[in-house]
Amino acid sequence: MAKDLEMGYLLDFYGEVLTQKQREMLRQYYNDDLSLSEIGENFGITRQGARDAIKHGETTLKELEEKVGFAARYRRVQQKLEQLEQLVIDTRFECTGPRANITTTEYVETLTKMLELIRSMDEANES
Repeated sequence: MAKDLEMGYLLDFYGEVLTQKQREMLRQYYNDDLSLSEIGENFGITRQGARDAIKHGETTLKELEEKVGFAARYRRVQQKLEQLEQLVIDTRFECTGPRANITTTEYVETLTKMLELIRSMDEANES
């Protein structure tokens, strides 16, 4: 995941722990793609002051993610849900599509995969 995207993701997850000023600076930097000079101008501080505030906010978000890991857990569960959704779509097509030809054994195997994915979501959420 690109650094900008990752930081935007962490900002969405943990932004509320930052001060309103830090949160807004990070939002302008990562979401609005403003330069440090533009952000400094918006807040009446120097470019260096904006950079320092952003770096401090980044550090706070990264440390929080290292400690609690909610963003990573959420991504893992979302990935499992996407896999499960694709299995359901594929199986529905195999069962009802114009060339429906799934055997009972294949159907049971697919249901077993779905069940494993559902169970793995609990594991993904715990780790």
